[in-house]
Amino acid sequence: MSISQFSKSALQVINIELQAVTNLTHSIDQQFELICQTILSGSGRVIVTGMGKSGHIANKIAATLASTGTPSFYVHPGEANHGDLGMFTKNDIVLALSNSGETAEILTLLPLLKRLGCIIIAMTGNAKSTLAVNSDFHLNASVAEEACPLGLAPTASTTAALVLGDALAVTLLEARGFTAEDFALSHPGGSLGRKLLLTTKDIMHTGERIPLVTEDASLKQAILEMSKKGLGMTGIVDLHGQLVGIFTDGDLRRCLDQDKPISEIKITDMMTRNSVTTQANILAAQTLNIMEAKKINSLFVLDDANKPIGALNMHDLLRAGVI
Repeated sequence: MSISQFSKSALQVINIELQAVTNLTHSIDQQFELICQTILSGSGRVIVTGMGKSGHIANKIAATLASTGTPSFYVHPGEANHGDLGMFTKNDIVLALSNSGETAEILTLLPLLKRLGCIIIAMTGNAKSTLAVNSDFHLNASVAEEACPLGLAPTASTTAALVLGDALAVTLLEARGFTAEDFALSHPGGSLGRKLLLTTKDIMHTGERIPLVTEDASLKQAILEMSKKGLGMTGIVDLHGQLVGIFTDGDLRRCLDQDKPISEIKITDMMTRNSVTTQANILAAQTLNIMEAKKINSLFVLDDANKPIGALNMHDLLRAGVI
């Protein structure tokens, strides 16, 4: 097999699977809408099942549903036939995946699930299959051909099932009004949770760690305060403790370009007035957006009286996992 044949084979697979996904638009019909309404109005869980490669796709669909607001989990049909059927209740909705619609382990479950009172949604590649005909709803995930040249390995069919499952999960997400904060609640241990749940208050420096000098401070005092607090800046406050300006490492470099001696330079002449600030109760990710939009590395957190109650820089956001 030549090098060019490798690329030709790979592109053929992609084109076949691309066509399989494109053809799914025909599956988004009134039946799909009824399935969404049924799941939204249900009081139980969506239990997803499937054997072999369909089982792997079913497991992923269950995980996606669960993380986007639809209580769901995966049950192996073989295990269900040997005791795990006790996980099902009459209020549950079963989403069963089988490309052929004739998977023995799933068909064995059908009469038991119907007796229990579960609503059954079949996702198959054959609308006339036993599973499709004996289910309450059917999602058509049929494909014209598999990407496997032997027509044996599930390829295009599993891709189609995965995309159709994603379409179902995201549609339900939008219908529920599921938010980024809701999503983060199911991902508290990962970077998603840190990005979406941490507020600016959680990571800002407070109290004595805030670099501040008064308006009458000398340039030397401002530099010492910057060095001591290590945030690459210091705030300048008036007699009422309100922030009137900010002096940064960049401002210090500009001081060196001045003609007069540094000892004669007033901090109020070199500080930046009306500096960019943030609030303590907003998400840290929002503060990051502010800093990136304004192309700044540090800023102060103010209260409603325009008084500094915190300070942070990009390193703080990095350490917190927000970046």
